[in-house]
Amino acid sequence: MLIVNKLLPQGQGLAPVLLKRASHVELDWDVRQKSRFDATDSQGRTLGIFLPRGTLVRGGDVLVAEDGSMVRVVAAPQPVLVITPCSEHGTPFDLVRAAYHLGNRHVQIELQPDHLKIEPDHVLADMLRAMHLTVREAAVAFEPEGGAYASGGHGHDHAPATNPPHGAPGHVHGPGCGHDHSHDHSHAHTAAPVNRGKPIGIAVKAAEAPPHVHGPGCGHGHDH
Repeated sequence: MLIVNKLLPQGQGLAPVLLKRASHVELDWDVRQKSRFDATDSQGRTLGIFLPRGTLVRGGDVLVAEDGSMVRVVAAPQPVLVITPCSEHGTPFDLVRAAYHLGNRHVQIELQPDHLKIEPDHVLADMLRAMHLTVREAAVAFEPEGGAYASGGHGHDHAPATNPPHGAPGHVHGPGCGHDHSHDHSHAHTAAPVNRGKPIGIAVKAAEAPPHVHGPGCGHGHDH
């Protein structure tokens, strides 16, 4: 058995000639969502895959064995339901509604601009048809969403300046995140200067704060 413990997402960094020479293995989604499994490649070799837990294997990824040999992953065709808007009176927004309801049922979904894919389920198919969506059976590759925090190296790199603790999300927007989310709320006219040298309760003299005059260039809209 050839042990595989490394994965290169989409063969990143590999020359095309190396990928062309590599063997391949066809795997359906039921297998590719596991991090530990056995498989047989196109050269008849038995592979023992041991990847970090939570890793999702996608079609186009490259597995690297302990001896340095590489194996391309091909997403095997499998039975799915293809969901599209009704051609007569549907709209693309119907797919958003469908994804919402399927997500509430924790269904794995492949999201595409013009269709959704899910694994066969006649109850869900009836629900979707009742929502005036078109549902058809097909045998094609299935690549569902992996979730916001799924590992596997297919996300965008938003790494913070320092490494987060183990298990913490690597990129979080919010107070103290270190990113510039400032918004300019300044007005076109300048506020009266702060009179820091006077005791509280003493008003600023009119000479210190010129009156506000409306006219050309004042920065306010006067459209009627």
